[in-house]
Amino acid sequence: MLRSTRNLALFILLAACAPALCLAAKAKSCVTADEAVKLLNKDVCVTAHIYDVVRLPDGTRFLDVCAPTTPDADCRFTIVSFAQDHDTVGELQRFRDMNVQIRGIVRGMHGRAGIVLSHVRQFYGGPPRFRPNPMLVRGFNADSDHPPVTDPNLHASGHARSFMNSRNQETRPAK
Repeated sequence: MLRSTRNLALFILLAACAPALCLAAKAKSCVTADEAVKLLNKDVCVTAHIYDVVRLPDGTRFLDVCAPTTPDADCRFTIVSFAQDHDTVGELQRFRDMNVQIRGIVRGMHGRAGIVLSHVRQFYGGPPRFRPNPMLVRGFNADSDHPPVTDPNLHASGHARSFMNSRNQETRPAK
């Protein structure tokens, strides 16, 4: 009796853990930089060796994933970090001569494919930094009492407000 109870408990435990085990078994693997070129506009994990970190005068940094013997015209993938992301990305020289895994959306960049590195968490499987659409937040000021969007239903547009207006009240008949 005790043995059958133990077997039943083991069966219930395995049945409860089965979905988690199935999900853990299907973890996404990283693709190489050559394979990532074919995955434009996809959120992927890319594994690459960083040969050099190049810094431009404007603060933009490139992680060179092509071997020094590869001509620049044949290098089809790059990782770029813009100057405004320096605080969230941190120092990149520490990744020089290392194999890294970086997650991001592969975009077309001047004839190459590449990933924009906007946050250090991308090295640990995290998403890129969120950037709001500048067209949607145009004219928004957090100190203002005005809403961030212009909704025509919120403006009187020169007309008197008819709903709950104290001037346009109906008179009730006397009792």
